[in-house]
Amino acid sequence: MADITRRLGWRHLRATPTAHIRHHRDGRLVHDGPGLGFWFRPLSAALSEVPIEDRELAMTFRARTADFQDVSVQATVTYRIADPALAAARLDFSVDPDTGAWRGAPLEQLGTLLTETAQQHALDVLARTELAAALVDGVAAVRDRIAAGLGAEPRLPATGIEVVAVRVMAVRPEAEVERALRTPARELIQQEADRATYERRAVAVERERAIAENELASQIELAAREHRLVEQRGANARREAEEAAAADEVRARAEAARTVKLAEAEAARSVALAHAEAQAAREVGEARAEAQAAWLRVHGEADVATLHALTGTRLAENLPHIDSLTVSPDVLTGLLARLGGGDRG
Repeated sequence: MADITRRLGWRHLRATPTAHIRHHRDGRLVHDGPGLGFWFRPLSAALSEVPIEDRELAMTFRARTADFQDVSVQATVTYRIADPALAAARLDFSVDPDTGAWRGAPLEQLGTLLTETAQQHALDVLARTELAAALVDGVAAVRDRIAAGLGAEPRLPATGIEVVAVRVMAVRPEAEVERALRTPARELIQQEADRATYERRAVAVERERAIAENELASQIELAAREHRLVEQRGANARREAEEAAAADEVRARAEAARTVKLAEAEAARSVALAHAEAQAAREVGEARAEAQAAWLRVHGEADVATLHALTGTRLAENLPHIDSLTVSPDVLTGLLARLGGGDRG
């Protein structure tokens, strides 16, 4: 929509680059071109705004196939107005000089023309095609037929319309029919999935079996190695016991030999000691006998007075040590009396 500004009874129009403006004043064409901007008087001006950009027209319509099945078609037609002057002459693209809005609905008229023309050709090709073929090849067939039909439609060039492209997105049956058609394929897919699941399970079971066999083989190998290890340990233990017994035997023999030698040495020492003691005792006895004999000889040759003196000396040697002697009067009197009596006798 053109941008119109008011100034003191004048109007200023400013269009976009994708809008073709035609300005007539008093029946004469004053301005003609895209993206214009100019001043005009609203009472004497006739303005038309024709869009010249590519426009998309989406359409959805229903059709019936050769086997009487209803389908829906989703398509899009891209078009543009190649001749704005011709389009403005055939359709009402006039705008209000105060607001810049279209007075009519020219784009709706173009959409109706294109939709009805495209639908007519799509219905024609689908009416001679069965549902299965329409679902498989219907998109390309409908697209080609609509493009050819719009290209051959004389009203479009006469209105200044150029079709740029035709796209058909889908040709779909009714929901119930679509579900019925999907069922066999789904069954096949499910069967294939089940088969793949069974194969995967079989592979898994086979792998588990192989793993179990490997584990069993590993356990058997470990058991065999453990058995050999136990045998080796037993042999080592026996060898160590034999070596320990041999060492103990050697040690016992050495100890017995040492004990015998010590006993023999002790016996020899005891014999020697006993012999020495006997010899010493004999010599001591002989010495004592000789001393006693000498003593007897000496005493036999001595007189009585000498013997009395020796006896007193020996007696004095055997008496205890006396530090002091207390003589009582009684003892002294008796002693004196004995001395006096001796003198008398």
